[in-house]
Amino acid sequence: MKIHPLITDTDTLAALCDRLAQSPFITVDTEFMRENTYWPDLCLIQIGDEKEAAAIDPKAQGLDLAPLLDLLVNNDEVLKVVHAGGQDLEIIVNLTGKTPQPLFDTQIAAMALGLGDQIGYGNLVETLLGVSLDKGARFTDWARRPLDARQIDYAIGDVTYLATLFPKMLDKLRTLGRGDWLDNEMERLADPAGYVTIPDQAWQRIKAPSRKADALGRLKSLAAWREREAMNKNLPRGRIVKDETLADLAGHPPREQRDLARVRGLSATWATNDIGGRLMEALRTAEPMSHDEMPGRDDRKPGLGKEGALIADLLKLLLKIRSKESGVAARLIARTEELELLAAGVREGLAILDDWRFDQFGSDALDLVEGRLAFGVQQGKLKLTRTTD
Repeated sequence: MKIHPLITDTDTLAALCDRLAQSPFITVDTEFMRENTYWPDLCLIQIGDEKEAAAIDPKAQGLDLAPLLDLLVNNDEVLKVVHAGGQDLEIIVNLTGKTPQPLFDTQIAAMALGLGDQIGYGNLVETLLGVSLDKGARFTDWARRPLDARQIDYAIGDVTYLATLFPKMLDKLRTLGRGDWLDNEMERLADPAGYVTIPDQAWQRIKAPSRKADALGRLKSLAAWREREAMNKNLPRGRIVKDETLADLAGHPPREQRDLARVRGLSATWATNDIGGRLMEALRTAEPMSHDEMPGRDDRKPGLGKEGALIADLLKLLLKIRSKESGVAARLIARTEELELLAAGVREGLAILDDWRFDQFGSDALDLVEGRLAFGVQQGKLKLTRTTD
């Protein structure tokens, strides 16, 4: 495989992208920093195929990423291969509003091959290729220039080995008849909506202070305010206000701005400054949360109760057994919330009751819930038995 020098000019990038556009697949990875920012700071892009690979410096003066972005999001003839690509895709969505398609994520594929729920790239390379990667540059400050040869070699390794891994994994999936098992997961990964933060939904990631509509309404308003402040200032949301402070303000709102000086987690200056004023405005304009938005009121998710919780535990045990037998990661077969919904009586709209998941697990799960399958112990070993009416 030919490894190119670091690309810093548009003509060289365009020529590389023209060649890669003739390949059936390309491998993609990025290096970025976001410890001190809200938006990820893109520092390096690695791309390649089975013949060549290169790292691209997006910080190079005068470099236009348009040829690369066009290849990634507008060329649907070339498959884009990533590993645990969620954050890489977020960056591309931020730049273009689109995700690369079609898409293949080797971490997700590894789940179908029984290699673990979230196997890391280094472990995957070592397991399938027998190569131990140099991790010396893992904690590089990728924003600092110049980058040395070791850093660039380390980064390019994330796409060169990927170009070897992908065909091997694809062959294994086809041999096992599991190629189409990943379609839904790849579609979910490629949905641009999954990478767009909506401020009015930001409250959902914060532990609610109470079940009261007025407190939740304040939390929603405060979380949306913080999200916009973080976006506008390009700071991590926790640098604006921490989650626990927002929850405390939502549950025990101050009457006046001057009271902010006594709030744990806020500087005393918030009692008089502009950001404190904007926080108070968010509290003043908050409305009680509507019935439709109240957490836990989803009609698809009725309360489990004690018996339902026990049934869900049995389903988790069954999932563990079926996962081990089939060599497929449990997380790919079913998620905890699906098991709880099934235990609570839901029968519509569950992925485990459709397609390959039904064959591998859903059929037995349904039989267990409805009394046609039982756990027993025989000679000291757990055994599943079919019941008769």
